Amino acid sequence: MEELDRIKNREFPLERLNIVRDIFIFSCYTGLSYIDVKQLRLDQITKGDDGNLWIFIKRQKTEIPCHIPLLDEAKVILDRYKNHRICRWRKVALPVLTNQRMNGYLKEIADLCTITKVLTYHLARHTFATTITLSNGVPIETVSQMLGHNSLKTTQHYAKVIDTKVSTEMSALQEKLLERNKEEEEDAGDMKVMKLFR
Repeated sequence: MEELDRIKNREFPLERLNIVRDIFIFSCYTGLSYIDVKQLRLDQITKGDDGNLWIFIKRQKTEIPCHIPLLDEAKVILDRYKNHRICRWRKVALPVLTNQRMNGYLKEIADLCTITKVLTYHLARHTFATTITLSNGVPIETVSQMLGHNSLKTTQHYAKVIDTKVSTEMSALQEKLLERNKEEEEDAGDMKVMKLFR
């Protein structure tokens, strides 16, 4: 999440980098693939039964219907580009460039934000599945539906990534706790020695 915040909060000197950043962030908060964002039209974003804005599309890759409630971060980005000349001309929600250009500019963004991870557009979808939804307690079945997966098995891949991350972080925590206990024992031993010499 720290890397995502770094990208989100960075202003770039070039408009193209700000646009690519925004579209990447939009996908991080919606889970949409490159092609689905590129083809997203404003008429596919409507109020749901709950009164909130939702994206209602069929995934390009699988033809599976996806219903995705819009988080505030995604709404802000849509609002920012509603009158953009490319959006009006193409009748789309966002001014998406070719996938090759998007990935090239994402590499620039990663460099400027000192992110060593290889930043590609697909990583945004992965971020939605892991960092935004599953890590925050959204049930895997709900995430699977929003991602438009054919089966829960596909979504479980993302859950395994989270398990691996949890395992790594807990191992690091265990090391810190062991180190702290060792230091406390050494401090206690030093106190005993000091009492002997009083």
